[in-house]
Amino acid sequence: MTSDPTTRGYWRELRALQEDLDAEIAGLYRSHGVDGVRPRFAYPMIRLAHAGEMTIRDLATSLGHTHSALSQTVTAMRGEGLVETVPGSDARTRLVRLTERGWDLVPFLEAEWRATEDTLEELDAELPVHLTEYVAALRSRLAERSFGERIAERITRDDAGRRP
Repeated sequence: MTSDPTTRGYWRELRALQEDLDAEIAGLYRSHGVDGVRPRFAYPMIRLAHAGEMTIRDLATSLGHTHSALSQTVTAMRGEGLVETVPGSDARTRLVRLTERGWDLVPFLEAEWRATEDTLEELDAELPVHLTEYVAALRSRLAERSFGERIAERITRDDAGRRP
């Protein structure tokens, strides 16, 4: 029997850190009376405020998200009364736009976004290795040999076919 490989998690701490940061931002929202807004709503809401109504696909593309993930986010935002979907130029197209409540929250979300970016830059400057430099170096290495290629090199047919 093999050992459970999921007990290892190289990126687990980074994901936990991001979840902790998101939880603190959510707490900030609550302390400012901004209820029903999750940190993941800020990016699409701010984009809609600046770009205007658009399809989920176009909004997802503009944010660098998948259509599926953003569709779920739009559904959640619609449930909180932050956005609405309206018919587009043809019967198949639906456009996402901010509601009045969504528009009212955009100035706060923009202020939080700017403050968050400034805070992250400040934190990054305090680190012995800047996260931005680390990510750039990692991307450079992956340009030489992709992540998929590196993983494939480590998988053997025997390992892949063995039951736990």
